[in-house]
Amino acid sequence: MNVLQHFHTITRHKLLVMKECFQVGLYKQGLLHDLSKYTWTEFSVGCRYYQGTRSPNNAEREVIGYSSAWLHHKGRNKHHYEYWIDYGTDGDGKMVGMEMPVCYVVEMFLDRIAACKIYMGSAYTDDAPLDYFMKGKGHYLMHEKTEDLLESLLRMLADQGEAKTFDFVKNVLLKCE
Repeated sequence: MNVLQHFHTITRHKLLVMKECFQVGLYKQGLLHDLSKYTWTEFSVGCRYYQGTRSPNNAEREVIGYSSAWLHHKGRNKHHYEYWIDYGTDGDGKMVGMEMPVCYVVEMFLDRIAACKIYMGSAYTDDAPLDYFMKGKGHYLMHEKTEDLLESLLRMLADQGEAKTFDFVKNVLLKCE
């Protein structure tokens, strides 16, 4: 069990997202971000499957066929698009991605930056979160407007850098809410 390593990783991630949230004015979300990772359901899995270079949820999924920690996590954290999957209103019984409130799209964007920084270390560049997103594009069950906003923020980050993107988020995007 890698208790200390996992605790260190999730705490570094949480503090980094908190710092980013504070930079754009999302103070409450910054404080509350990923607290469920410290619950036994998620923490014990993280310790058991810890590798340090990727999410332990992926390793759990490979071993038992699903991730109990991820199922717990996504159902409690509104910054994950999976939280917003529901049955569509057109009556065909299909599940669809619901449009996310902008503040949670921003938190998802910041979460992706922090995850890349934590797992990539010194190899991180502002292109990395966009590259990761693009590898999965077409496979997300995400509302079109949510996906478009997330992608536009990731492209802005890659093209203009963190300072300009965070300034835009704080002074333009979140001012419109």
